[in-house]
Amino acid sequence: MKRDRSIELYNEALKYLPAGVNSPVRAFRSVGGTPLFMKRGQGAHLFDEDGNDYIDYCMSWGPLILGHADREVIEAIRETALKGTSFGTPNRFEVELGEMVIEAFPSIEKVRFVNSGTEATMSAIRLARGFTGRDKIVKFDGCYHGHADYLLVAAGSGLATFGTPDSAGVTSGNAKDTLVVPYNDIEKLEKLLKPEGENIAAIILEPVPCNYGLILPQKDYLTALRKLCDDNGIVLIFDEVIN
Repeated sequence: MKRDRSIELYNEALKYLPAGVNSPVRAFRSVGGTPLFMKRGQGAHLFDEDGNDYIDYCMSWGPLILGHADREVIEAIRETALKGTSFGTPNRFEVELGEMVIEAFPSIEKVRFVNSGTEATMSAIRLARGFTGRDKIVKFDGCYHGHADYLLVAAGSGLATFGTPDSAGVTSGNAKDTLVVPYNDIEKLEKLLKPEGENIAAIILEPVPCNYGLILPQKDYLTALRKLCDDNGIVLIFDEVIN
C-alpha cells in the first residue's frame, strides 16, 4: 500500500502542529507509525492522499451517519450557505432544531446547543454548581468527559478518593473538587456519599462507558444512581456524546 504522500504531509505537519495532528485522538505515538491523510470521502468509503480506498467504520465519530458527501446533505448545505452561514443572532433554525430534539426525546424539557462535548459538560457542571451551591463533583474512573482540567482526573489510592491530575498541565487545585469512584459499584458510591453527599453538586457519567470498552451498566445500576442523587440533592448528568 502506497503511503508516500501521507508520510510527506505528516513530516510537513510536524513543523506547524503539535505531534503533527490537531487532536490526541489522531496521534500515533502510542501505536507507532504515522497517520493517514485523507483526501475525500464518498458514501461509506474514504480515500487517502495516496489513492488508497478504505471502508469507514468511524464516520467522523458519529456525525456522518448518512455517509460522506450524501447528495441530499450536500444540497441542503449549498442552499443554506447561499443564505449566509453565521449571523451572531438568534434565528428560526435553532428553534426548529430544538423542537425536533425535544420531540425525539420526550424526557428533555429544554436544550442548549454548544460547539463540542467538552463545552457541553463544562456548562452542565457549572449549571449544577450554580443550582446546588456546592463545589464538588463525582466522576467514574475510566469515563471521559472532555478536556476540561477538572475532568482530566484519575482515581487516587483509596476506594473512593479525591482525584489526582491525570494529564501534565492539570494542577492539583483543579483536581481537588473531583471525586473518582469505580463504575458499576454502587456500594462504593454509597460509601463516598455518606460523608460527602451534602458537598457534591453533580455526578457525571457515561451511562455506557466507551473509552475503555463498551461497558454495560449492571441491572438497576442507573436506577439506584438516580435515587442516590435525588436523596442527596445531587444533579445527575448523563454524558452521551458518542453513544
